[in-house]
Amino acid sequence: MKTILILGAGLSASSLIRYLLDNSKIYNWKIRIVDQDINLVNRKLNGHDNGIALSFNALDSAERRPEIEKSDLVISMLPARFHVDVAKDCIALKTNLITPSYISEEMRELDEEAKAAGIIIMNEIGVDPGIDHMSAMKIIHAIQAKGATVTSFKSFCGGLMAPESDNNPWNYKFTWNPRNVVLAGQGGASCFIDHNEYKYVPYNRLFGRLFTTGIEGYGEFDGYANRDSLSYRKTYGLETIPTIFRGTLRRPGFCQAWNVFIELGMTDDSYKMENSEFLTPRSFLNAFLPYRPYRSVEDKFKDFLREDRQDLYEKFEWLGIFESTTPLGVCDASPAQMLEKILVGKWVLEPADKDMLVMYHEFEYEFHGEHHSITSSMVNIGEDHTFTSMSNTVGLPVAIASKMILNGDLTTLGVTLPIQPEVYNPILVELETFDIRFIEKEVQLDCKI
Repeated sequence: MKTILILGAGLSASSLIRYLLDNSKIYNWKIRIVDQDINLVNRKLNGHDNGIALSFNALDSAERRPEIEKSDLVISMLPARFHVDVAKDCIALKTNLITPSYISEEMRELDEEAKAAGIIIMNEIGVDPGIDHMSAMKIIHAIQAKGATVTSFKSFCGGLMAPESDNNPWNYKFTWNPRNVVLAGQGGASCFIDHNEYKYVPYNRLFGRLFTTGIEGYGEFDGYANRDSLSYRKTYGLETIPTIFRGTLRRPGFCQAWNVFIELGMTDDSYKMENSEFLTPRSFLNAFLPYRPYRSVEDKFKDFLREDRQDLYEKFEWLGIFESTTPLGVCDASPAQMLEKILVGKWVLEPADKDMLVMYHEFEYEFHGEHHSITSSMVNIGEDHTFTSMSNTVGLPVAIASKMILNGDLTTLGVTLPIQPEVYNPILVELETFDIRFIEKEVQLDCKI
């Protein structure tokens, strides 16, 4: 019997755990899961014979290492900043590791050590990153195999609400870490290349500089630039490509309204607000508006919106941001933490809600003097508020890769990601059985090269 150790049983782990348990008798697996909330683990195990709930500090190497030592594979669903420490333990104990997170520089530096230990450290095997890599590389490799040259690659992904559950004016609810949503885009300018010109979008302009796209049957979407598109030229073997862009999708109107929070300063996480525990949503908002004793908070906010953005007012009113009776109760909070508290109370998934994961790729390539375009789109609807599309699209690739490693079908050693055919082909094929599939369309453009 082979043992799988899962560190963390949060939102994105539900579908991963279900897949591994469902296949555990076929493949003779024992799944051991640790989380700070052991009751959560027990609910997800639901009494399964091959599942064991654990309670220890997964962030403490001394407590973690004995469990890693008796495991054949570790899956870290911890916050990304802890993956390197887990990886070091796995190298020392010669245990394979999977994480769905981006490969950090610190993780890359462990490549030779991992190879020497004879283990695989598979990263970026969720949805974004993960399915985006695999679906893109499948098309890029196909284009290159016939001798054509990729000239443009644009890719977008967004976790949104299914049409039947899209029932608030923001067209959005939290399906993953709320803090990451509030802080999205901070920490430096987003960069990409467009027709051989490098472009940089600073945070204060990020949600105002949008790209619009549509997907048949699902309407229009706005996309804003991700932090770093340029590094993907090397990842995808497109070092000389003239255009590469990666972005995040939201429904029209969301980004324009979010930009108001940025302009006000309410997404700032760099300082603490005085007496924050006593602030109501109204007094929190008023802290960022000018002192005008004869103007209400509502009127001052409308002044801030300006005439051309008055249509956004409903979104903020719906959030309850003018409510004045109940303090938010967050001590020593930054503006971003205060805003998160407001949003978490409103952008919550109800039991009957279904989310939606949207991914869209657009390629252009040259072949025999002709210019071609390929679009590839994937829309997946979640099952419910537990087995969400976000959980399915993050957890299932991790689970399938786990099976491949344990069965000996995935043997590339070291710190890696799923960009080779022997990795992405079987995963993409199996994902289609879970209704995670791409629709591709190709057209020849009018222009001649």
